[in-house]
Amino acid sequence: MYWKMSCFLLVCLFATALGNPAAKMDSKRDHCNKTVEIYEDVSSPPVTSDNFGRPLTCTYRFRAFRGSPKDWILRIRFKKFKVGTLINGTTCHKGYLQIVDGNAKTDVSNRKEPGLFCGEIEQPQTFISETNFVKIVFHADNFTDQTYFSFDSRAEQQFEVYLRYGQHPELYPNRRGEVVAGSYCERVFRDCRLQTCYVQSAAYPGVYPRNLHCRYHLNTRLPYIKLYIENEEFNIDGQRCENIMTCPMRPITSGSENCPFDYIRIYDGKDESAAVIGTFCGMGKFPYSIIGTSQDLFVEFVSSPAGPLLNTGFHFNVGNWPGHVEAPGSRVGTCDWQLTAESLKKSGDTEGIFLSVAHWYPPHTSCTYLMQGFPGQVVRLYFPSFRINRIESPIVPWTGDCGESLTLYDAPRPDDARIIKTFCDTFSRPMEKHDFVSTGNAMFVRFESKTGSYSGSSLYYWAHYDFFNNTRFGEPVPGTACDEVIASWKQRAGRLRSPLNTLVYKQAPPGEDVHCLYRFVTDKRIYARVILTILSVNFKEHPYTPVSCQNCYEDRADKLIIWEPSEGSKYANSTVSTTPLPLHLAVQRSLGSCLCAKHANTVSRTRPYRVVSSGESLNLQLIVDSAHAAASYFKNPSPLFEARYEFVHGPLCGPAVLAAASDGEIVYPHLEALGYTEPPKRIQCIWDLEIEEKRDIWLHFDRIKFASRHCEDGNIQIYLPGRVEPYLSVCGENVSLARELPILSAGELGFESLDDPLVMDKEKTRSIRIVFIGSASPARATFKIAWTGLYHLPKNSDGTLMTSRLTDGGSIRNPDSREGCDFICPGEEGLCIPARLICNGVVNCPNVTVKSERKFWTAEEKRAREAYSEDSLRRLGYLDALGGIPLGSLHDEAAELCAGVINVGGSEWMAPALGAALAVALAACAVGAAWRVCCRKRSPDEESLDY
Repeated sequence: MYWKMSCFLLVCLFATALGNPAAKMDSKRDHCNKTVEIYEDVSSPPVTSDNFGRPLTCTYRFRAFRGSPKDWILRIRFKKFKVGTLINGTTCHKGYLQIVDGNAKTDVSNRKEPGLFCGEIEQPQTFISETNFVKIVFHADNFTDQTYFSFDSRAEQQFEVYLRYGQHPELYPNRRGEVVAGSYCERVFRDCRLQTCYVQSAAYPGVYPRNLHCRYHLNTRLPYIKLYIENEEFNIDGQRCENIMTCPMRPITSGSENCPFDYIRIYDGKDESAAVIGTFCGMGKFPYSIIGTSQDLFVEFVSSPAGPLLNTGFHFNVGNWPGHVEAPGSRVGTCDWQLTAESLKKSGDTEGIFLSVAHWYPPHTSCTYLMQGFPGQVVRLYFPSFRINRIESPIVPWTGDCGESLTLYDAPRPDDARIIKTFCDTFSRPMEKHDFVSTGNAMFVRFESKTGSYSGSSLYYWAHYDFFNNTRFGEPVPGTACDEVIASWKQRAGRLRSPLNTLVYKQAPPGEDVHCLYRFVTDKRIYARVILTILSVNFKEHPYTPVSCQNCYEDRADKLIIWEPSEGSKYANSTVSTTPLPLHLAVQRSLGSCLCAKHANTVSRTRPYRVVSSGESLNLQLIVDSAHAAASYFKNPSPLFEARYEFVHGPLCGPAVLAAASDGEIVYPHLEALGYTEPPKRIQCIWDLEIEEKRDIWLHFDRIKFASRHCEDGNIQIYLPGRVEPYLSVCGENVSLARELPILSAGELGFESLDDPLVMDKEKTRSIRIVFIGSASPARATFKIAWTGLYHLPKNSDGTLMTSRLTDGGSIRNPDSREGCDFICPGEEGLCIPARLICNGVVNCPNVTVKSERKFWTAEEKRAREAYSEDSLRRLGYLDALGGIPLGSLHDEAAELCAGVINVGGSEWMAPALGAALAVALAACAVGAAWRVCCRKRSPDEESLDY
């Protein structure tokens, strides 16, 4: 019974199904519009007589996920696809496929404008959703067997999609950016660092949806922000169809005109108002790294409303390029900098830095750097790091030479006549750690690019600059690092020191020591002598190999050498050539002085070392061992030496060096100079009175007058050879000291005091130095100093007179001279003078008896001396005129002696006498004129101290 009833029901149901048309339509609807199970294969409906040539629309949804649906996404693989035709890249004709990713409940969705896919694929293509909800809509205006599709699907957890989320996605939840609410693909990236920000097209790494307008706001903590692709493929509108013959692959292209459909556009800033770096599309390995000028980039991705089911989009990484250094200066343009010594000083740094352009820049870019120092400074520029590469990321192609260049100018502006160096990307070699130094206080550097670049300059450099005080104390010598000429007509006195510009210690040619030559030059019509005073010497010890300074010149030690470059400068009337004497010849001839490290404690401001030239020029040469010059002295502010110089002995002083003679005189002022020189406010005269060996000298003031008792108005100092302290100092307050001056014996003037270890000249002539410092007005101080070279009567070794020489008859001749001992001076010293000094108008015999160890003469010595004196005067014609006057009481200018000479000479003396009288009259007139022209009215403080 039950079995029969069951069979009846089955038969009824089968009959109902076969006979009801509505049941047939529901079956077709379920095949086309359905909810798809995960992992289910789905194909387009079969072509039947009912649907052939008719419009057909099929919609497919995927079954909801269990558990946490937000953690899942769908991977949909289209195995076959041929729907509609793509026209003009923007319209699908006669059919399309639409993929809706997300709905009202998901965080993102493109349901409002999902775009259309059409065309044909030959290889499977994959779409990877951004959400857990996907709807696929298939539509054909005319369904035939040439319209079909087939896909399958599977669900995956989000973080399993390695190419999208990368390694350890749980550590970087915002690696793909923070989604802007209400958008499908607008994202914000903050504080991007290495591998922390992935800028991707929607649905990456699958085919990106159509009708997209995605916006990406990128930010890093520090400039410069860098957008780059590592190993991923770039594919934005790379193919419009899969048939290569019909639709060739588009290579990666830039420019809006070359990317009309799908493209990515990059802005150098925070939004669309910033400068556009570039617009890109195509397929392949993205060749550029995009580097912005700040911490921000804005990226815009656009896909056309309709397109092929082919292109997979992009994956960029974000980081920052460590090429940003804040230069201590000011920006005066888009890419122009002014780097001043003042701003560098304020920064507290000793060197400034600027780098090559590390970010993008458009074609025909010019970036400039003006390094401006203070007056008197020079600029040094060097590159610790410098590389020259080919132009890797040009914005426009360039096939010629020098697409990019860096030019250094020795000027404050571009000047082709003053180019120091130009570096080009095609043929130049980098020059690292080479000093480029300006001649003035400014250097201009210009970078130029014809091509532009997305990722910085092909000339990569790290530039350092600093400023050096190049102030000179004299006139620089062209072609030398530190030589100077200090001329008296530029400055009468001043100070100098080792070079302020310490660059000279590291710029010497390899293997050559540092040489700095200071030449002091004058003209005797202005000044006749140079005084050089060394105030300090501060040489450092050799840091690697200790060097002794036993022989200052020969040892390889840092040193100062002082010498006179003209061999004939000692003698005013010398006929010896005055061509400059090189240093090596000066040393060979033992001329000059040498100071090195061992003299640092003996030369100081309280104990300076003083050199007075004998002529019109003097050389000071600094020599530093190149082995340690840079290590010891570069950027060392302490001077190696300090000195003071002064040009002295103007024309009013007369000749500076008086050659050895039996007599002579110094007259101040030298009236012949009054006609062509203007007296200075103060004057210093230095006379060197050269003396012969084995002869006493008697100095005596024939006349002397000071304007007042103040020593500032006039002071005369007398120095004996080799002595530092004056032997005699005379001024207005002690003028009486000049009345009786002792005889300077040959022993006092001997060589034993010439023991200066600094002096190389061991054969120099002995001289008495007489210095006058005071007012320059001829009437404020006048004097005449006369001297006589005195002979001694011949003596035995025990000090007694050699009577045999005195009684043999004839004159006693000096073996070293043609002068004779013709007149015996009064006194017990046995001094005598030659005949030509008798009655010559100057008292040449001292009128005092100088005490000595010998108290008296023996009777024999007295007789011998008187006999010799009588014979000598008789021979010279003086004896008959004396009329029996005792000979021992007469000096060489006694009236009785000289009057007899005039009478004896008769008419032969008349002409010289008249000439002498005329000369005296003219001299008196000249003195009177000088008094009226040069002298002011005497003040009450001035006192006549005539002597």
